[in-house]
Formats: sequence, C-alpha cells, structure tokens
Amino acid sequence: MTGRERLTQVKKLKSVEALADHLASLSITLPLSEPQATGALASTTSIVDGSVGELAIPNRFAVLPMEGWDGDAVGSPTELVERRWDRFASSGAGLVWAEATAVVPEGRANPHQLVLNEATVAGFAALRARMHPDQVVGLQLTHSGRYARPDADGPAPRIAYRHPVLDQRVGADDSHLLTDDELDQLVEIFVDRAGLAAEAGFDFVDVKACHGYLGHELLSAHDRPGRFGGDFAGRTRFFRAVVEGIRDAVPNLAVALRLSIFDFAPFSADADAGGVGVVDPASAGALYRFAFGGDGTGAGIDLTETDQLLDLSAQLGIGLISTTAGSPYYCPHVQRPAYFPPSDGYLPPDDPLVDVTRQIDATAELARRHPAMTIVGSGYSYLQQWLPAVGQAVIETDGATMVGLGRMALSYPNLPDEVLAGRPLENRLICRTFSDCTTAPRAGLVSGCFPLDPFYKDHEHRVELTRVKREIKGGQAPAH
Repeated sequence: MTGRERLTQVKKLKSVEALADHLASLSITLPLSEPQATGALASTTSIVDGSVGELAIPNRFAVLPMEGWDGDAVGSPTELVERRWDRFASSGAGLVWAEATAVVPEGRANPHQLVLNEATVAGFAALRARMHPDQVVGLQLTHSGRYARPDADGPAPRIAYRHPVLDQRVGADDSHLLTDDELDQLVEIFVDRAGLAAEAGFDFVDVKACHGYLGHELLSAHDRPGRFGGDFAGRTRFFRAVVEGIRDAVPNLAVALRLSIFDFAPFSADADAGGVGVVDPASAGALYRFAFGGDGTGAGIDLTETDQLLDLSAQLGIGLISTTAGSPYYCPHVQRPAYFPPSDGYLPPDDPLVDVTRQIDATAELARRHPAMTIVGSGYSYLQQWLPAVGQAVIETDGATMVGLGRMALSYPNLPDEVLAGRPLENRLICRTFSDCTTAPRAGLVSGCFPLDPFYKDHEHRVELTRVKREIKGGQAPAH
C-alpha cells in the first residue's frame, strides 16, 4: 500500500490491548502506566541552575516553545498572543517554556514573530505577569538563520555554511553567509536580550539550538572555516559564548537549552509512492555530514556529540534541557509526527508512532546518562488519548523529568489540569495532528488550532485557510 492507507489512526486504538498490539506490529514498544491524579506526573521536581540555584516546579507537565505568527509589525504581543499565553497560564502545567522570540527583526522566521528589544520589552513584562505565580516561565531566544523570513517579500536567509540541498530550497548563496564578526555581534545581542528577559521577569532564557535555525545549524558546521566551525570546539563556540556572556551579565537569570538531539537529511515527497516522504536524492548515497546527532547515513542516530554538548551544558551550569529532533522545514516527520502532514509537506515514511518512539527512546538514553539535569521530552502530542499513560510511565522509568506539550497545548491547553485532577480527557479537544496550526502560518495566516479551538473555528482566517488548502491539494500555489 502507498499513501495514508498504510497508517492506523491513534484515535481508533480504543484499548490498551489494541495499542499494545499495534505497537507490536510495528516492532516498537512504549512504556504504559495507568494515569493517577497522585501519580508521577503530579510529583514535584526542580531545576538546578549553576547561577541562580534551585527553581521548584509543582508538577511534571511543561508547555513547549512554539513560534507564533500573530505579533504586531514590530514584534510586540497582540491580543491573540495574550489569549494564547492566558491559556498556558491556566493549563495546570508547572513549566511554561514560552515561545520562540527573535533577538533581531531580521532574525524573524515570519513577519509576525515576536521580537524582544527595548521597544517591546514592556509587552513581554505584561505577558510574564499573566502567568500563574507557581509556574516557572522562560523565554526562547532565537535567530532563524537559514529560515529567516522577516517580511512578506520572501526568504531572507543568513546561513552558517553552504548546504547542497537546503541552499536551493531557500535561495541561499555565498552572499548569505554570516561572517565571524557578525556572529560575534549576535553573541552580544543574545546577551543583551537575556538581560531584557530578566528585566521582564522571566525565570530563564533558552539559547535555542534546534530545528535548523542558526544555533542548531552551527552545531553541524563541519566545513565552515574560521572560529565558528570545524571541530566540536568551533561548532559550539557560539553557544558557549552566549551562555558565558549571560552568566557574566545577568547572573540572576537561569539558562536552558532546547536542542535537536538528533537530525536527519532533508526529505521530500515521492510522487511515485503516493506522496510519501523519502530522503532527498541529493542527500542520499554518501556520508551526510550535516546532521548533528546523526550517524552519517542521513537517517540514523549517533548521540556521541549530543552527549558531549550536554556535558558542556552542565559545565556551563545549565540544568534544564528540552529535547526535540530534526526540523519542520526538511524532516518534519522526525520532529513533529503527524497523521495529517502540513499541506506543503509529505506523508510520513513510517507509522508516526515509530517517530514518537524514536524521540522518547533517545531522550531516555540521555536522561539516564545525565541524571542531574531536568530534561523535558517532546513528541507526545501524536499519542493523543494515550499521552497521559505513556507520559506517566516515562517519568516513572526516569526516561525524562517532564512531559512537554506542543500542539496539544493549542487545542487542549488544560489537559495537564484534567490529568492532575483525575478527570477523564475530553475527546473533542485532543489534538489529532491535523497540522492546520502549521499550514495556516505557512500561508501567512495567524497561528492557532482551527479545527478544535472554537475561537479559531470562528476566526476570519478559517475561510482563507480552507481556500489555501484546496488550492494546494489541487496543485496550485496559494495566492497570498
């Protein structure tokens, strides 16, 4: 079989036995435990940061950082941003790892991404004040690098090195390479923005190194000459310099790291296989050097350097890690397993539960090697109604310290509160990975859960989203 008919929807797995049988048919296993209001997910934990000491967290749920598409023209929060953060505040999650925030306007991944600077910091302080007093709240600092798109004119990439496949996808050439001097300037800007985050009241900042953005791309800059490429010390120089600068300038602020712990080569849809994703032919057949945490094949894992980076993080006093994988731009099935991929994507090569298991297993391996770190796992949304059962078992077996919620936090933000209160889940709110929260922004629309959140069901952009999806399905380029 080709296409989607190969796959079994999670919502159709109505019992533990059905789930177990399906996992066995895929030759994979996931830990399972009966969720309890007083179980492992309800237990307290903490972050131990080398600069600020211990931060107490009331439970094991975290809201993961996501990229919003609904800031204003200068990057300040709007009412839509405030609504999303209010939902996170009332979610019951003990940790809110707040959304991807550009450190400079030209580093935005979309024209409506939030930007932190002197002109916008008051808006961020107001956002932070909306959070629950018991929640630990951080802010993700980022530069989108290769995937910078700060205005509606199209991509404006700044790259760490030339890539044989991805350069063509974003129109990058030598003129888009960041110089060492420019990276030095960005280090200073990241440190300055961390100071503003502290001024706004955040408990920590995340020096983002995931999903193909600049901090992540530098980790695979084997072929880059100069101080920020080559060996492991060179490829981690930017990360080290930012963290050390924050430690010196903002000692009252904790530092965290969201990391793609492994990566794959770029994938693309194979028309002969019904649109299923395959490794891009230009990346296949030779040693693939550009996947941090990869084994050189482009589709396998080697956590040796990931371990080294976590060791380095510990030396820098970082006690909080959020694991993720791959990139939404070139291997989204690895990063964000889905039954329904974005309209401009491809069907998953394997059952998405294989991709979920890959992330959970790799995170567990790292968690057991680095027991002093607070590690937040990702990839749980695709588990749907089985998320609490798997999440609790992961915590019980020390496979992670916390369970992170991404897309699920958009459709069903108070899922943590429901689980911790011992209430049954509301099926109508469970994220079914329709991917409209990605398709809409890719078409220049606001970010939100259009299928399940009543607010976005009634939003004016829903009609436009339907039109865009129809055009893409019909092979047309959407007009926007």
